[in-house]
Amino acid sequence: MGGTFETRQGGGAAIALDEIEISILRSLAVQLLELIGPGAPEPAEDADPLAALFAEGPSEPPSDPALARLFPDAYGAPGGAAEAGVDAAELTARAAEFRRFTENDLRARKREDALAVVRSLDGLTPAGDGAAVLELAGELPLRWLGALNDLRLTIAARLDITEDDESAVLFRLPDDDPRKPMVMAYLWLGGLQETLIETL
Repeated sequence: MGGTFETRQGGGAAIALDEIEISILRSLAVQLLELIGPGAPEPAEDADPLAALFAEGPSEPPSDPALARLFPDAYGAPGGAAEAGVDAAELTARAAEFRRFTENDLRARKREDALAVVRSLDGLTPAGDGAAVLELAGELPLRWLGALNDLRLTIAARLDITEDDESAVLFRLPDDDPRKPMVMAYLWLGGLQETLIETL
């Protein structure tokens, strides 16, 4: 096992990570946590538990392109509304309403996924051969899958990688290009994500 997820005996997934890989993954997950932001404050003991369920979130999309990629509008871009036969203002109103009641929960889930990555890496110490085996069982493989996906989306937003553009040029960058480390991280995370999916 080296650098890719493999099926773990008894279920789940396992991967051997060296000290540098552990450090990079942990750093990226911490940066993702900082980008997502803190969670809602803990409710008081005498607070109505139903009130928390119906707490309203933001109704406007985030201005940061990475956050906009992590929390997209539910109904797509208003520009496509005419093609769908829906009024653009109506589509915007629907998206705002959907965001208001779902974004807080989505942020909480993404925060929990990133925290799961940090916590599982915190307990990892490379052995004499320079690698440590990370074993993921229970809900951890899915948490890792969610966090890897969010990390790739964030890096793609920072690099302006979209499905539609000619981003292949990014993958042939010279070594002295300042974007090269982010491109390499994007590709590496993609490989981790792919092998983790295969194990599940």
